[in-house]
Amino acid sequence: MPRFAVGSPAEISRPDALRAGLAEFISMIIFVFAGEGSGMAFNKLTDNGSTTPAGLVAAAIAHAFALFVAVSVGANISGGHVNPAVTFGALIGGHITLARSLLYWIAQCAGSVVACLLLKFATGGCETSAFGLSSGVSAWNALVFEIVMTFGLVYTVYATAVDPKKGDIGTIAPIAIGFIVGANILAGGAFDGASMNPAVSFGPAVVSWTWANHWVYWLGPFIGSAIAAVVYSVFFIAPSTHEQLPSTDF
Repeated sequence: MPRFAVGSPAEISRPDALRAGLAEFISMIIFVFAGEGSGMAFNKLTDNGSTTPAGLVAAAIAHAFALFVAVSVGANISGGHVNPAVTFGALIGGHITLARSLLYWIAQCAGSVVACLLLKFATGGCETSAFGLSSGVSAWNALVFEIVMTFGLVYTVYATAVDPKKGDIGTIAPIAIGFIVGANILAGGAFDGASMNPAVSFGPAVVSWTWANHWVYWLGPFIGSAIAAVVYSVFFIAPSTHEQLPSTDF
């Protein structure tokens, strides 16, 4: 079974941990600025018109490209989690301590808020729209969407970045992670926005101060992440090779 490590408060004051937290903060700014910014650009171009298939495709591409870059630039420093749910999956699998996870979560959420504030300033006060449910979609429908989509994301992370047997496929981990997020946006974007990332939902919610159904975008990703971490660790990572990995390897 996966191993859970608590760590110590002193761990987060070490230079390597602080550098990792800063890397997560910067990667999140890069990701949210491009992802949320693509939606704001669409609204400007359409004069806040209705979402169209072309807009959904544009959002999927922007998020896929931006996440590929954000994961890549943080991979050698923090592991390039760029998502509290990914960090939670790493915690469940024993690949990061709870102490360092808390540092990551704070950095990720702060990066998302800063990115949204920068967007609001740079666009002259345009709204940073919070994630919300489409007409006819209940909170429980959205919860299932977020669970399944985040399961796919974290399962991909485990298969391409965490598994000790990954070999050369580890070199494509960032692009595989970006692709699954883009694909999931095409599947779920029209229903609940397809967050899969609590920090991505948190920044716009703070800046726009809109909290309707916000709990869905935390609970769903954390449940999906935990299931993926347990399934991959138990069934596909042999117990003899399941060793605690430093966060910079993930």
